[in-house]
Amino acid sequence: MAKSEKGKIFSFEKFLSFVEKVGNALPHPATLFLLMAILIIIISWITSMLDVSVVHPGTEEVIKPVNLLSEHGLHKILTNMVENFTGFAPLGVVLVAMLGIGVAESSGLIGSGLKLLVLSTPRRFLTFVVVFAGILSNTASEVGYVLLIPMAAIIFMAAGRHPIAGMAAAFAGVSGGYSANLLLGTIDPLLAGLSQEAAQIIEPDYLVNPAANYYFMFVSTFFVAGAGTWVTEKIVVPRLGEYQHKSENEEDVQKLTADEKRGLKYALIAFIIVAAIILWGTVPENGFLRDPESGSILHSPFMDGIVSIIFLTAAIFGIAYGIGARKIKSDNDVMKGMGKAMERLGIYIVLVFFAAQFVAYFKWTNLGIIFAIKGAQFLKASGMGIIPLMLSFIVLTAIINLFMGSASAKWTVMAPVFIPMFMLLGITPEFTQVVYRIGDSVTNIISPMMSYFALIVAFVQQYEPKSGIGTVIATMLPYTLVFVLIWAVILVIWILLGVPVGPDAPLEL
Repeated sequence: MAKSEKGKIFSFEKFLSFVEKVGNALPHPATLFLLMAILIIIISWITSMLDVSVVHPGTEEVIKPVNLLSEHGLHKILTNMVENFTGFAPLGVVLVAMLGIGVAESSGLIGSGLKLLVLSTPRRFLTFVVVFAGILSNTASEVGYVLLIPMAAIIFMAAGRHPIAGMAAAFAGVSGGYSANLLLGTIDPLLAGLSQEAAQIIEPDYLVNPAANYYFMFVSTFFVAGAGTWVTEKIVVPRLGEYQHKSENEEDVQKLTADEKRGLKYALIAFIIVAAIILWGTVPENGFLRDPESGSILHSPFMDGIVSIIFLTAAIFGIAYGIGARKIKSDNDVMKGMGKAMERLGIYIVLVFFAAQFVAYFKWTNLGIIFAIKGAQFLKASGMGIIPLMLSFIVLTAIINLFMGSASAKWTVMAPVFIPMFMLLGITPEFTQVVYRIGDSVTNIISPMMSYFALIVAFVQQYEPKSGIGTVIATMLPYTLVFVLIWAVILVIWILLGVPVGPDAPLEL
């Protein structure tokens, strides 16, 4: 290797170490969220005193910051503290899903299943499979965060590799690759509906279909999976080094006992039965799990209740395995498994309490909306061509994503600004939406404002107790940089070729 190349790698490693050191020098994540909540209150007072305001492009409403450092703001903070916590969407999702996963884990199903996976997957393909599975998990919304990421750590450790490398690979696929998939997910119709409303500001009859970005998503899946694999193997794994805390059960990885094999057979039978019931409810046009009015799958009790389905199926499979493997002998064993899963989430619940307050305050103050509109106005005034304009749009969205984690919340604000503006420049709403989705994905994995970031920190601390926000950001930053580069290249080629981004979704009007 040339000296210049060695120097570059060394410099980048020093930069990542600096990021990790600075990040870990920050207070405990829960304390950090508390401090940021206080900061939001102070900023809301300052901006309200300065009479900052913007005009919402969709409603023409004048939006001003709401001062939380006031009598009304104090009352709102005090009276909504409990509701902010209990109503924080990721909390319920994680708790309910982990109840079922706790049964599957305590019964031994997950451990035996992972042993089988490690034995059947060639070592050289393990990382690619984890990243690819993470991307596909986006179809079922939160499944990847609560199930695949912790599983990936166990898979890597069972294969004799660093568990955080597995977690990073899965996190990169689940969150960084959020806008790539081979299947449509719950976010597709949601964003399409918002894009359609924004497009109708210019053309009242304009329609945006939920599959409007499918071609681009499909192609992106393989590039993102390959890029995530490369970053894991070439940057993350060498940087993490060898894992020092070996698994106590590592010697058992190479062999399944007779009880474990029988348990897996029982679980397979349960899987076939449950799968048959789900197919019965979703495949027929009048299936009982489809939307009763439209017959849709994307807007259906099945998709809306995916977390409940995770809980039920994980619990059923775990119980079936436990009976077959003679690990579950009574209902007490099932309930103990659920209890152990909840015990491990203690620090996450503390983090969520403060994170929920911060997110609520940020929303109440209108600061997120003001920031998004101001940024959009700046970009609109730049007068750039389509390629630099779209690349700048990715950067702007990625930056805004550091402050507003929800994809739908950001698009609710940004779509009425950018879609009409770009339509007047001859760019379709569908193409604008796909560019937005790129920017929304790439910084998810380094944004503490992302709803599940606190959960990822808690997962990492199970293997490296001294780690913190800085560890996660430094580990995931290479993925962000590479994903931005890869997606930018794909986007430029897409523009030059003029290929539609989805069915009935050309680039230009």
